[in-house]
Amino acid sequence: MTDFEMIKEIKRLKIEKNAIILAHNYQVSEVQDIADFVGDSFGLSKIAYESKATTIVFCGVHFMAESAKILSPEKKVLLPVKKAGCPMADMITGESIRNFKADNHGVPVVCYVNTSAEVKAESDICCTSSNAVNVVNSLDSDRILFVPDQNLGNYVARQVPEKEIILFRGFCIVHHRVEIEEVDEIRRKLPDVRILAHPECQPEVLEKSDFVGSTSQILKEAKKSSDMEFIIGTEIGMLHVLQKENPEKKFHILSLALVCENMKKTSLKDVYEAIKGDKYEMTLDESLRIRAKKSLERMLEIKE
Repeated sequence: MTDFEMIKEIKRLKIEKNAIILAHNYQVSEVQDIADFVGDSFGLSKIAYESKATTIVFCGVHFMAESAKILSPEKKVLLPVKKAGCPMADMITGESIRNFKADNHGVPVVCYVNTSAEVKAESDICCTSSNAVNVVNSLDSDRILFVPDQNLGNYVARQVPEKEIILFRGFCIVHHRVEIEEVDEIRRKLPDVRILAHPECQPEVLEKSDFVGSTSQILKEAKKSSDMEFIIGTEIGMLHVLQKENPEKKFHILSLALVCENMKKTSLKDVYEAIKGDKYEMTLDESLRIRAKKSLERMLEIKE
């Protein structure tokens, strides 16, 4: 079957099965192009929750599809590639977050959405990179436990200096790879071009960037800016949506290390096989789902 034939069949099956396809900004270009919605985890979480579709094909990684299932248990949520995971999410377990809480008794937990249902169930509220500052500000406490991304947590701490942010030492292996020497090198090559970076990058990288934000915030900034050229400090898949929505502008990747192997696992064929054969359906223990839902619902109440 050719790509053209697969695309045609995917479109037919979407109607037949009352399905929508959601793709993260880091997915390969052909998957982004077949999706009904492309965005960051916060935007896609809201769409999955609010959609009237009965089947959600989530082109991303495990925790994203799991989050959609937590919020919408009545919907069939499909993850096209079963092994598409998130190393950062794997850095924290139910046991490790319980130990972290025990060491800081009574301190509320803000949990990055890049985590398992078990971790969400142990947290007070979830956040994403786009709303993390607002989430922390929404809590009536001057001490906050932030899990698992130390870089995002460090960025939040700088925005909210009146609160003590106690960090769990996890990180995104992709964004964490970017070295300050790479920033200095690209600055020498393109001295007048602004760097738009994701807060999962290390603090010293963010300090030398001109703008820090989630993928959706980077997209908005690139759109509204009068600049015609940008350096992008997030996963390379973001360049596709940036170029698609700003064809007259030029984009450079900050580091060639900004490639997420897990996000690149999903192909057009995987999307076709998922919607055709209901692969791979997300399932969750109901008691765990109910506990995890509370932290996600609280997040959805917070403005981005």
